[in-house]
Amino acid sequence: MTDRRTLARRRNAVIVAFALGGITSATVGPRMPSLRADLGVGNAVIGALLAEVTVGAFVGLAASTAILAWLGARGGIRGALWLIACSVALLGTGAGVGHSALIAAVGFFLLGMGIGALDVLINVEGAAVEREAGRTLLPLMHAAWSAGAVIGGGIGAACAAVSIAVPWQFAGEAVLIAAGAPILTAVIPRTPAPAREQRSRAERLRRWARGWTNRRLLLIGVVMLGVELGEGSANNWLTLAVRDGHQQGDAAAALFFVVFAAAETITRVLGGRLVDRVGRRTTVRLTTALGVIGLLLFIRASPAWLVLAGTFLWAVGVSMGFPLGMSAAAESGPDPAAQVSVVASIGYMANLAAPPVVGALSQSFGLLDALWLIVAFLAVSFVASGVFKSGAET
Repeated sequence: MTDRRTLARRRNAVIVAFALGGITSATVGPRMPSLRADLGVGNAVIGALLAEVTVGAFVGLAASTAILAWLGARGGIRGALWLIACSVALLGTGAGVGHSALIAAVGFFLLGMGIGALDVLINVEGAAVEREAGRTLLPLMHAAWSAGAVIGGGIGAACAAVSIAVPWQFAGEAVLIAAGAPILTAVIPRTPAPAREQRSRAERLRRWARGWTNRRLLLIGVVMLGVELGEGSANNWLTLAVRDGHQQGDAAAALFFVVFAAAETITRVLGGRLVDRVGRRTTVRLTTALGVIGLLLFIRASPAWLVLAGTFLWAVGVSMGFPLGMSAAAESGPDPAAQVSVVASIGYMANLAAPPVVGALSQSFGLLDALWLIVAFLAVSFVASGVFKSGAET
């Protein structure tokens, strides 16, 4: 019973860490108008600053293997959270003290680096908890990330509504994250040094690079590419597609987005039981097939209720591929962090590519027709899902 209680506390700590990742990923967005005004810059500079997040995320993903080998799961997750806290504080400092875009750029880079490293580390630890528990838990953990993003957005919106300045909000969040990190990670096992394989930097780099030649990892990455293109496109273009393509008002468009976010979160909360019953392969095939149907309804349907149904199925379609891909990657060889880093990088590439590609296509074909690209990639994810094991071998 003690072991079960310890494992439950460890599981809950990882779930909270996922939620913190979601909260921090949604910290900046709601305050972007205020941040832009505080920095005294235009949209072009803001775009360049946001690119720093992506660059930092790739650095964090690449460094995660070394971080795990050096600090272990407890120290690595704690360090990533402290790095995120520092980055949020720097963003507040850049906005409030010197109105400095340079300080903000450093903050954005470190924020991306912290989130990228945290993403890999908590997925590796989550996969370890999942194996010890003997049941599927990563979809639930990813649901916590989705819920955290909603909470983070709500915090930002509330602070904006009551005119709390960006520096004060960011300082408060930084203090809470920094203070909570050691408490949160205390229940995560400290990996003993002899148990951690000690390798040179060159060997760790070779193992990470070798992952990019692993056929199974790359096919898992293809599945994740399709679902992440679908999720990223919804995050950036759903409301505009509802407003411009389906002639709905702003309030209705916002409602469609809420339905998408809620459907994705609910599917991840409930999806673990489905995986345990039918396996990863069937779950990913079922959800991606529903996603294709949902996108077809969203693009082609006319009645608002059918478009809303399509939105719901679209969310279901992109909800399970990423967490199940992370879980499968962690089990694909002797170096879970390196393997998770490879497939996570492919997912991040998709999130980076989706907004500009869909936007460029919409200029020539219209926003709804631009989404046919996402239908095609989600169909490819359906085909590539055969890489997952079936049945009890989830």
